Amino acid sequence: MSGLKLFQTTNGGVTEVAPRLAEIEADVQDLVEAHMETMLGVRFLASEYVIDCIEGGRIDSLGLDENGAPVIVEYKRGTDAGVINQGLYYMAWLVAHKDAFRNLVRDRLGVTAASQILWSAPRLLCVAGDFSRYDAHAVREHRRSIDLVRYRYFGSEHFGLETVASVTGQSVASRRGRRRAAGLSTVPQQGSAMAELAGAVDEVLIGLGDGITRVQRKQYRAYQRLRNFACVLAPQQTKLLVYLKADPKGVDLVPGFTRDVTGVGHHGTGDLELQLRTERDLERAQDLFRLSYAAA
Repeated sequence: MSGLKLFQTTNGGVTEVAPRLAEIEADVQDLVEAHMETMLGVRFLASEYVIDCIEGGRIDSLGLDENGAPVIVEYKRGTDAGVINQGLYYMAWLVAHKDAFRNLVRDRLGVTAASQILWSAPRLLCVAGDFSRYDAHAVREHRRSIDLVRYRYFGSEHFGLETVASVTGQSVASRRGRRRAAGLSTVPQQGSAMAELAGAVDEVLIGLGDGITRVQRKQYRAYQRLRNFACVLAPQQTKLLVYLKADPKGVDLVPGFTRDVTGVGHHGTGDLELQLRTERDLERAQDLFRLSYAAA
């Protein structure tokens, strides 16, 4: 059971809004599917997708995340020890039937999206009323990206999602390995100062909390909870560009340091652009990093 308590303030004090589970599992599924991009950062593709194999089955929801990775979402009204294994079964089918998924993406989102699917990082999201401590341990034993997400209704107007466990399916790398994974080994020698800055940014972003996934695409490197909260482009000669999910309208913009790029085409996700040139810029950026992390 979640330890979160929600209170409604009134003139005379506060009243606790009691959490509750859905009446039926389909209520949760319908709500999340209708607002999947807002809640999970995932573009919705299909519901109750029938898989073509001897054992059969239906994938609750299929989607594509902000980085182009395939996403399977499975729902349970309460606690169900089988939700992870069920999701992994569907994941195995998905990886073995890439053409079927590619055709689905092409039909729903177009040829360009279908040609840019990130097959190296398929994800399983399990949304349930609760999980046991054994579930949280079990996901760490698998080599897949898995998120356990607890839901709760609060009254008739509020719905909450809380990440219980999140794993990338990859072992924790050394500092040197993290820099190699971040693509910094390809930076030319004359850009070594920016490469060092990018390595420092990587450490700060990864250190913001548990369950952060680093996703490498050709044009950028994304840092993700359920959704992206930061995207870092390859270092340039004199600066490093970082895009955050923080709302630019709530930030005091500083010319040469922060910029509102809402509606401006760029690689990665996020409407707040940071231009980092020195370690001092990185220090100034950390509050914005935390703001974006909280928003994801």
